[in-house]
Amino acid sequence: MSGAVVRVAQGRQVADAGALTAEAYLADRLLDATDAYADELRDAARRSREATLLVALLPSGAGHAPADDAPADDAPADDDRVVVGTVTLAPYGTSYAEVAEPGELEIRMLAVAPEARGHGIAELLVTTALREAVASGARRVVLSTVDSMHAAQRLYRRLGFVPAPERDWGHVDVQLRVHTWTPPDAPGALVEQATWPPSRVVDVDGWRVGLSDGLTRRANSVLPLGSPADVEASLDRVEALYTEAGQPTVVRVCRASTPGLEARLDARGYTTPSGADVLVRPVVDPDDGVRRAPGGAARTEAGPVRVSVSDRPDDAWLTLWSGAKTPLRTGAADASDAAGARVRFARDVLGGAPAIYLLATDGEGPVAVIRAAFAEDWVALSCLVVAPRARRRGLGRMLTVRALDEAARRGARRAFLQVEPDNTGAAALYVGLGFQPAERYVYRELRPVG
Repeated sequence: MSGAVVRVAQGRQVADAGALTAEAYLADRLLDATDAYADELRDAARRSREATLLVALLPSGAGHAPADDAPADDAPADDDRVVVGTVTLAPYGTSYAEVAEPGELEIRMLAVAPEARGHGIAELLVTTALREAVASGARRVVLSTVDSMHAAQRLYRRLGFVPAPERDWGHVDVQLRVHTWTPPDAPGALVEQATWPPSRVVDVDGWRVGLSDGLTRRANSVLPLGSPADVEASLDRVEALYTEAGQPTVVRVCRASTPGLEARLDARGYTTPSGADVLVRPVVDPDDGVRRAPGGAARTEAGPVRVSVSDRPDDAWLTLWSGAKTPLRTGAADASDAAGARVRFARDVLGGAPAIYLLATDGEGPVAVIRAAFAEDWVALSCLVVAPRARRRGLGRMLTVRALDEAARRGARRAFLQVEPDNTGAAALYVGLGFQPAERYVYRELRPVG
């Protein structure tokens, strides 16, 4: 939903989450005011210590509208938002995990304020919980529900949960139904790099060092795969390469990274400026016809939108996309030189993999772009940019659907894309199109001194 974000609860949000949880359970008649369980629901402080307590936040006094395209640049700070929903994610072995087995995380105490229901808050909370579970390395997510919670069960089915009747349980007069969710397979770092290849790759003891004059972290970072004999010496050589290029050293850390690498980066003073969730889905899924339906022709205030598809990006495509990117390379240049350099290096990086480029235009010119690149049986969707004047009109969804259709015609079977963990609006768009979280990676960065 527009304007809603999900965060780990902090400060006063913790107490607000506890009060809201008890209020929601009472409103749904899942307990009465004299039930001792109400006190446990209110004790969100303990949940925040022993588990992960997530809260959904809305600007104070905000209306409820469906999510679409990118969030507004002037989004309010979290301190100016109110808690409208909450969920707890409990690891196996903690006091809040009732049915979780080793390697599983358990969703508990999902609650949405009665006045905020019907606007996607519950879905936003659960999908964020799934992304956090994947980030933690969980092999499965589990939850319990009761037969009377029909809306919740529809949500769980839509998000890919399946019943596990052999694990159903209960107490006193309550029968609880267990559902589980298993993360899909991720494409892996090598497939991802094949769809977004750096201009130049240098091998350092088996690590793949990408150098592309600073245009995007994906093309200017290290894939630290394998186990060099001397990790510290390898890091020294990597840092020297980036220093020579006038760039910060950026290391992508994921499941396949060299074991123990994070601790070494911490010791060297690396920060964590960003990361990404890898979301996947089948290119063609017979069960999600509603999600794939284009929903009619798109329009802007300047008239109908036309979509062209090309095997290479033209200047209009590159200009719209590269204008949204900030190079990592240090040093100053005037605005026109910097813009021209971004376009040149964008053409160099993007042209390194088989891909198609979709450009949407209206009566005033380009309004949106997206790229679909191919490796093995995967298609990688990236570079989705919607011009500010055309946002909130469904162009992001329309172009993503069209890109999936084009990929299907070219034989791709699975699709993936990356979204920043805090980008709630983009995540809602992609979840609505059937994408599910498969992996999270982070970028660790060391900037030159001086």
